[in-house]
Amino acid sequence: MVLTPLGVRFHGRLFPCAIGRGGITSNKREGDGATPRGVHRITGLLYRPDRLARPAPWAAPIGPTDLWSDDAGDAQYNSLVQAPYAHSHERLRRADPLYDLVLLTDWNWPASVPGRGSAIFLHQWRRPRFPTEGCIAFRRDHLQEIAALAHPGTRLIVA
Repeated sequence: MVLTPLGVRFHGRLFPCAIGRGGITSNKREGDGATPRGVHRITGLLYRPDRLARPAPWAAPIGPTDLWSDDAGDAQYNSLVQAPYAHSHERLRRADPLYDLVLLTDWNWPASVPGRGSAIFLHQWRRPRFPTEGCIAFRRDHLQEIAALAHPGTRLIVA
């Protein structure tokens, strides 16, 4: 996967996408809204089993207590955690469809540096090209196609 100004090139296709409201950065910080530059790897695939069929054999279901830690002061920063969780976090099981299907990246993982940014995912966009908080977002059907073609270790190049 290669992020270009027109979208993400993957498997001979160009998928329109949205990036972070802060643009692309080489100096990613928690809360800056930027998409981190670099060569990232896909490390996981999560989906809402109450809303979608399993998109690939390696996909894991998102459960009602699944959260993602975004608390730079916590030892579990930038990782999947379970509710109840006393520190700052993002709920993965959302009321809206943004996280119905999520490809996880290795940005600042597995050895997270506090404050370098968390939860850099590939997920569904809110509306066409509407900026994210740093993730890369796609049209739902395009995200499903990408998820079906990707595998653990797939490279995501953000130049």
